[in-house]
Amino acid sequence: MPAPVADIWSRVQGELRREVTDTTYELWLAPLRATAYEGDVLVVEAPGAIRGWVADRFTVTLDRAAASVLGPHARVELAGAAEETPTTRRGARQGRGEPRPAPGVPPRGAVRVELNPKFTFDHFILGDGNRFAHAAALAVAELPAQAYNPLFLYGPPGVGKTHLLHSIGNYVRAYGAGATVRCTTAEAFTNAFLGALHGGDVDVFKERFRGVDVLLIDDVQFLESKARTEEEFFHTFNALHDSGSQVVLTSDRLPGDLAGLEDRLRERFESGLVADISPPDLPTRMTVLRKRVHHDGIALADEGALEVIARRIDTNMRALEGALIRVVAYHSLTNRPIDAALAEEVLAGLYPGVRNGARAAHRGQRPSVEQIQEATCAAFGLTREELLSDGRSQRLSWPRQVAMYLAREHTGQSLPAIGQAFGGRNHTTVMHACKRAIARLAEDSEASETVRALSERILADRAG
Repeated sequence: MPAPVADIWSRVQGELRREVTDTTYELWLAPLRATAYEGDVLVVEAPGAIRGWVADRFTVTLDRAAASVLGPHARVELAGAAEETPTTRRGARQGRGEPRPAPGVPPRGAVRVELNPKFTFDHFILGDGNRFAHAAALAVAELPAQAYNPLFLYGPPGVGKTHLLHSIGNYVRAYGAGATVRCTTAEAFTNAFLGALHGGDVDVFKERFRGVDVLLIDDVQFLESKARTEEEFFHTFNALHDSGSQVVLTSDRLPGDLAGLEDRLRERFESGLVADISPPDLPTRMTVLRKRVHHDGIALADEGALEVIARRIDTNMRALEGALIRVVAYHSLTNRPIDAALAEEVLAGLYPGVRNGARAAHRGQRPSVEQIQEATCAAFGLTREELLSDGRSQRLSWPRQVAMYLAREHTGQSLPAIGQAFGGRNHTTVMHACKRAIARLAEDSEASETVRALSERILADRAG
């Protein structure tokens, strides 16, 4: 693609990102590519599978974005994408045609991560699992370095840690009376530091990260087992803290569980406020889906489709929105209405949860963790003592994972509560068990059928 067209399209993409939600952009607009600009016409290729949908729903949006960049008479003309060959696919994966950074120079964007303007406190959906973390983040944004310093947010992927991190940055930039903010990831911090070492720009690097009022670091677990970067971050943290600057960190684990970090750094992380974010509960998941549907103008034939999605996907927001995207995409390609039946069909293979049993449980009382344990023991021929034991044989570990997964799916209990019911295990053990179960269910049809039948039996007993 000629450089001028690439530059133009990059600017148009920036306008498109401001006009639509992240989900809409990634599903419908990210696959588009500009190929030519002649006169006032910007030619944009669209894959055949989505071209009709894009033409019907986004022509005005595309024209408006082009006009913002190229002038009021500019418009977009959609064209079919060239057929992709195995060679071009392989070249794309290898990054052919892209400039390579000079040795010792970090990739462009490695030093800084731009704040996402859509990630604000106003757009954050509150639920029981994130209310405390939200309150702590807002307190820090309003009073940097006076409320909680550092603030350490932890939780599994996709539950809103990055959203809160960027919300703090956006709030401080808007209302912080000129306070300076730098937002990055631990991986980007590492790349920037290594680039500075090779390039002889360590002093510049230090000033970049230590001369700010608020430093936001995402995915700090990436620092594990990186001795030189960890050493530098330790000194950066101390310099900021001693100068009265705010530090906010996110991680997928508690500081004490980051075994690859030195004790002194873990102690720094624990010296402020540690706040967890749990996977969203059912009401929160329904709120997220309703808001996304309203914002994207998605026409539902039946809100039961959202209930199917919300009940099947309970791990994180990202998976929830991904499931909605999948259902909407299937609707756009088949022209079938978006209803409960379509959602069941589309998600059954990827998220093998319950079907009719979910509606039965919704009408009746939820099963208890103990009832799920008893049913699992009966199904796998175990005693309850064996299920709750520390035994790690496949005979015991798989049924235990299934029981934890079903407890998380159907009881509404928190991860710590479920862990307590399984012999005092911690919430990370339950989370890991659920992930293992989901992974096996997605790959093993026999296991999926066994768990589906067990799940429906449990729910049928409660509904009856």
